[in-house]
Amino acid sequence: MNKEELIALLKENVIQGRKTRNDEGIDEDLTGPGVLELTQTALDANISPKEIISDGLTAGMEIVGEKFNTKEYFVPDMLASAEAVSDAMDILKPLLEKSDLSKKGLFAIATVKGDIHDIGKNIVSILLKGAGYEVVDLGIDVPTDDVVEYVRTKKPDYLGLSALLTTTMLVMGDVVEALKAAGLRDSVKVLVGGAAVSEEFSQKIGADAYCLDGFDAVRVLDGYQS
Repeated sequence: MNKEELIALLKENVIQGRKTRNDEGIDEDLTGPGVLELTQTALDANISPKEIISDGLTAGMEIVGEKFNTKEYFVPDMLASAEAVSDAMDILKPLLEKSDLSKKGLFAIATVKGDIHDIGKNIVSILLKGAGYEVVDLGIDVPTDDVVEYVRTKKPDYLGLSALLTTTMLVMGDVVEALKAAGLRDSVKVLVGGAAVSEEFSQKIGADAYCLDGFDAVRVLDGYQS
């Protein structure tokens, strides 16, 4: 199998959501190595991490995103692909740290105080990790002071705030104001999202961006890279 065939097969397995050879994909007839085995095979064949990520993993997830947006794929299908890519990135991480491949930055994400919903937050975390970002999940029901202290001490490039409820989304505004009071607002890009959140609300509280879903978060953050 040449390089082009190997990368194409890796991309297809991402689309199929097959992490290993033991997994069943959308197409039940697809067998053989999955994303993790193919990622290692590509490395053993001296294919660069950059090519593996851009032409295999990312290219595959772009198609998954399109299928999800058109409702051909549902959340479980998308998550299977995203988790496969996330685990593949763990294989590549040591090589990325040694290479001159530019790091995209540190992204911290939290569900705000009073809200215990985490499905959307978890999806965003997986997709961003798969897209090459260093992701730290601060958890659910995170007090505003804890978020501010994390920004102060760890200096993330980006901060994601999630809320599902109309009551708890107001806490996002509290976080932005607390960052301002601490003199930290200009040090971090603040992205907000969740079922109750909108572009209008994002602008009202002074966030940098509203993200409709995890794929949108990847697009927004990648826009900051260009």
